[in-house]
Amino acid sequence: MPIIDFRIRPPFKTFRNMVMYASGDRRDRFTRQLGFEPAPSASAESVELMIGEMDAAGVDMGVIVGRNSGPLGSVENDVVLEFTGAHPGRFIPVASIDVTNRKTAIAQIDAAVKAGFKAINIEPGAYANPLHTDDRRLYPIYAYCEDHNLPVIMMTGGNAGPDISYTMPATLDRVLTDFPTLRIVSSHGNWPWVAEILHVAFRRPNLYLSPDMYLVNMPGMDDYVKAANGFLSDRFIYASSYPYCPIKDYKEWFMTLNISDANREKVMYRNAARFLGLDGQ
Repeated sequence: MPIIDFRIRPPFKTFRNMVMYASGDRRDRFTRQLGFEPAPSASAESVELMIGEMDAAGVDMGVIVGRNSGPLGSVENDVVLEFTGAHPGRFIPVASIDVTNRKTAIAQIDAAVKAGFKAINIEPGAYANPLHTDDRRLYPIYAYCEDHNLPVIMMTGGNAGPDISYTMPATLDRVLTDFPTLRIVSSHGNWPWVAEILHVAFRRPNLYLSPDMYLVNMPGMDDYVKAANGFLSDRFIYASSYPYCPIKDYKEWFMTLNISDANREKVMYRNAARFLGLDGQ
């Protein structure tokens, strides 16, 4: 069974300036709270070791996402493209944009599509000037992505803003309603609002969930798993959130979950491939 890991942050160039590498002690503490030991590749900041860990886990491809953030650190689209280009067929690039200027954002989207990026990453609450998901300044960008059939990854869970209001599911629900054909993955699965976001996903067929690190031994885990093995089996996406979770150990842990073989294949490969438009290649 092929596997796509939907959230990998490699120790490469400006990725290493992000909080998960710049604050290694904090990262390792979080990893241990989840029940894992830190990945050797994360501690050594070694791309070679990271790819070796993917090989050992049987992970065929990883999604590499740019970032445009004040508090969490930024990764330029050129860096993402350089990394994915150095490992053809192994990594899938996703572009981040500057949403503070509508015209600039749309120009960045056009350039990203032309360069081969497969989706657009938007992190409203993590910008230097945080926005709620349904902020009307984002609506022209949502509309452009919907009109051009571009999928969007949104960080709407975990530490997705300066306070918990930035992860409230009602704001994402309004966006999904206003743009009913815009495909959105909620990275971090909109945790900790598990029951609420599962209700939103039940109502809105354009919402995909990827709880990644917030799935592991966290409150709400059983509800996520029940959804992945039930009504959300076609829209639940596997991701380790490396380096917070070690790629190999996360995969081995995930294989113990109560998910049928047929649904596991969807969750670990087919759903991501369909979302990113890889299934037609």
